[in-house]
Amino acid sequence: MKKLKVGVIGGTGMVGQRFVSLLAEHPWFDLTVIAASSRSAGKTYEEAVGSRWALEVPLPASAKDIVVKSAVEDMADIAAQVDLVFSAVDMKKEEIQALEEAYAKLECPVVSNNSAHRWTPDVPMVVPEINPEHLAVIAAQRKRLGTKRGFIAVKSNCSLQSYVPALHPLKDEFGLNKVLVCTYQAISGAGKTFETWPEMVDNIIPYIGGEEEKSEQEPLKLWGKVAGDHIENAVAPSITAQCLRVPCSNGHMAAVFASFDRKPSREEILARWAAFSGKPQQLGLPSAPKQFLHYFEEDNRPQTKLDRNLEGGMAVSVGRLRPDTQYDYKFVCLSHNTLRGAAGGGVLLAELLRAEGWLD
Repeated sequence: MKKLKVGVIGGTGMVGQRFVSLLAEHPWFDLTVIAASSRSAGKTYEEAVGSRWALEVPLPASAKDIVVKSAVEDMADIAAQVDLVFSAVDMKKEEIQALEEAYAKLECPVVSNNSAHRWTPDVPMVVPEINPEHLAVIAAQRKRLGTKRGFIAVKSNCSLQSYVPALHPLKDEFGLNKVLVCTYQAISGAGKTFETWPEMVDNIIPYIGGEEEKSEQEPLKLWGKVAGDHIENAVAPSITAQCLRVPCSNGHMAAVFASFDRKPSREEILARWAAFSGKPQQLGLPSAPKQFLHYFEEDNRPQTKLDRNLEGGMAVSVGRLRPDTQYDYKFVCLSHNTLRGAAGGGVLLAELLRAEGWLD
């Protein structure tokens, strides 16, 4: 299989750095371009990032000498050099919407980590194991944009990817009707480390701007359906969420409470979790975990430090399944927020797009 040339726009931020690290040795993609703000343009990637490299893995040698371009001023040049771009830019919502659409209109597909286009009706928001069929709406989006190859596809909010995968295999079978979720989200979700955000040491902040609305609403788009030229959102289950920032470097945990039209047995739930796989597993995509959902029987698992890197950080850990006095069941979930929840989920989405022929 011929490698596709790819670029990362917004490559100096934390999620951009994660994209760079994942793409440096990718079997299907060749990282050719890194772009950022005009402040970084003209510098090598190593110079542009400098002491701000925030990952636990070293800066890839193959990326160090790539000369950074301007994501805005060099747009036409970038689009001509690559087969797709990954977007992790830090700009105002309206600016991101315009930038990503401009790349798409230059016939350059965009796989975005940003929230700006998640509610654009003909932009698929995809967790590859959950709603790969939503990619079909790309045909309508291309018609609207007037493109033959260009389009935008986005991934969902990082916190959703801890608990929605565990609810998904139960939803239709048992009639999931009500969910309460509390998320405990790592500081890397804000693009921070303990060095850059010392106020988070020994601290919890009970508010993350916009996060609770995303947690309550975005699953309904994931669970919606393609209706002609747009995604029609699901109307159930009802979801209420509370989101807290906690002093962990990486890993979003969720405490989940769920009720069903037909209450399953504990054994039925565990069996469906164990058996659940999706299109990425069927296709053997390079970034796909072999086992998407891992259940821990121990009372004290999953733990953020021990389990966030399971299967390269692309699996979801689940534990503490038990009956509840007000809901049918309660359990906890964990996912790595910058891998499964952000850049890794974006790379997996791009792999799915290629396997399904959308990047031809």
